[in-house]
Amino acid sequence: MVPRATRSDGCDTGALNRSEAARRVVLALIGVAIVVVALSLPPIAQDPSYHRFADQRTIFGVPNGLNVLSNIPFAIFGLAGVLALARGSIAERAFVARWERWAYLVLFAGSALTAVGSSYYHLAPDNARLFWDRLPMTLGFMGLLTAILAERMSPRFARVVFLPIVVLGAASVVYWDLGEARGVGDLRPYAAVQFGSLLLVLALLVFFPSRLPGDAFLWSAAISYGLAKLFEVADRPVYELGGIVSGHTLKHLFAALSVLFVLLLLYSRSRSQGWRRGRDSNP
Repeated sequence: MVPRATRSDGCDTGALNRSEAARRVVLALIGVAIVVVALSLPPIAQDPSYHRFADQRTIFGVPNGLNVLSNIPFAIFGLAGVLALARGSIAERAFVARWERWAYLVLFAGSALTAVGSSYYHLAPDNARLFWDRLPMTLGFMGLLTAILAERMSPRFARVVFLPIVVLGAASVVYWDLGEARGVGDLRPYAAVQFGSLLLVLALLVFFPSRLPGDAFLWSAAISYGLAKLFEVADRPVYELGGIVSGHTLKHLFAALSVLFVLLLLYSRSRSQGWRRGRDSNP
């Protein structure tokens, strides 16, 4: 009888492989379910009322002032992330595989560009300007998804799908914009990309144990973004509480805070010595 292989810690490697395979199947099924649900829905046009935000006050001469100015943290944290990745201590010490910094670069660059695109949109909200808000934001989602795939499932697989994932995210926004120009706008691909990528990230956090430190930062980022989406839905009710700040303004601030948590994650890893293994050695 052939003895069962075990790791140095006594764990059955066959059982571990089966567990890993099962988790990958679950992740694949979630991905398939996202596509099936999106395709099963009728085309979703952009609701014109989306552009009527609760807080339309002009501040310091800026129309829709707080919804515009609340994008500043996106620029600060996004640029800080880009600059951090240019530093040797982050680029060389925060990743298992060196290429992973490109996924984070897309995330942080997307955040910085979201500050520009979202500010441009909120100055005079309409569908044409909304394209420039959604495009960089979607790139950020795709960068985050690739980064988490690399860290929790497979650096090599994530590297293969990195560019296709980024292109897919951008294409979903372009598809919606081109449809709107013809009067047949359809938000289904964009919704699948945005909410699907976030659902996959949560599934990776839940089902795939991290090989790197910093789970608290990732969960903080996830919770912060979840609060951002709740504030987005409650735009007017929040504003009517006292007429001080709207839900959409808070959405910007909490979404930007999630970017800060990711940046803190990389700084934390770059300063920690205990977790490192051979680079590019994981499947």
